[in-house]
Amino acid sequence: MRFATWEADGRVRAGVVSDAGLHELPARTTVLDLVRAGLPAALEAGAEALRGPAVPVSEVRLLPPLEAPTVRDFVAFEEHVEGVRKAIDGVAGVVEEWYQAPTFYFTNPYALVGAHDDVAVPPGSQRFDFELEVAVVVGRDGASLSPEAAREHVFGYTVLNDWSARDLQAREMRVNLGPAKGKDSATTLGPWLVTADELEPYRDEEGFLALDMRVSVNGTGVGQDLLSNMGWPFEELISYASRGTRVRAGDVLGSGTCGNGGCLAELWGRRGESAPPPLRPGDVVEMTVEGIGTIRNRVVEGADLPPVRAARPRPRTRTRTA
Repeated sequence: MRFATWEADGRVRAGVVSDAGLHELPARTTVLDLVRAGLPAALEAGAEALRGPAVPVSEVRLLPPLEAPTVRDFVAFEEHVEGVRKAIDGVAGVVEEWYQAPTFYFTNPYALVGAHDDVAVPPGSQRFDFELEVAVVVGRDGASLSPEAAREHVFGYTVLNDWSARDLQAREMRVNLGPAKGKDSATTLGPWLVTADELEPYRDEEGFLALDMRVSVNGTGVGQDLLSNMGWPFEELISYASRGTRVRAGDVLGSGTCGNGGCLAELWGRRGESAPPPLRPGDVVEMTVEGIGTIRNRVVEGADLPPVRAARPRPRTRTRTA
């Protein structure tokens, strides 16, 4: 089943997606409410909604499928790490630490945008980029979950575009912190949330979801990969996220960017030049993931803000003078 959130006539609604369109859930019911209720209850509510009338998707503005309490973004594709490290640090190869355990950072849950929303270039950035990912949505609270237990905590999946200001990211990471400001301006989620049962037919013998992933800019294909090329399946990412702490229903965990052109920076690192060039206002980025759907965002001008003020040098006095 596919759940969506949309805006029409000045009102936000949630419902189920069918070939006929969008079927509204009872008033004030959100997709996050359904996630917290659990997959069996959500499927029952969705089946009831499908009996009602449908609104064409073309007549509404799709919002992110749910208001995520937290968003973690992993880096689970080896090929992506190799290319982007060369682009950001100028060093080839993958660090040994990447293989030892999954790595993630927390990104901004207040910057989620819908499947067809415009996305502004972050202030001061000249090297704007996309990142093609799939995100898993946690369906039940849990702590220190085993990978086997974590599989029972999966509610569903959606497409994620982790928009990235590579120049801001590079500065932050030279301080051995981040990425933060290089990543927090926008994250696209959508077009809807597909429940886990719908994607089970794509699971391979090693437990990975073999979904085709593609991205284009202005109609020209840039990257293509399989989701099953992840270094860890989603169950292990959830398990690691919950290790020594908790995950909650509605938490979003990104797979990290796929390889083979899943972002521009990977290609810059491999080719030694900025080709294709960084995103500019007017560019349209389209991503399609098999079994989930398509998101399409246009890049627009960002806010023109003053430069960030540099830090003052450390004061040399140690004591207060008279």
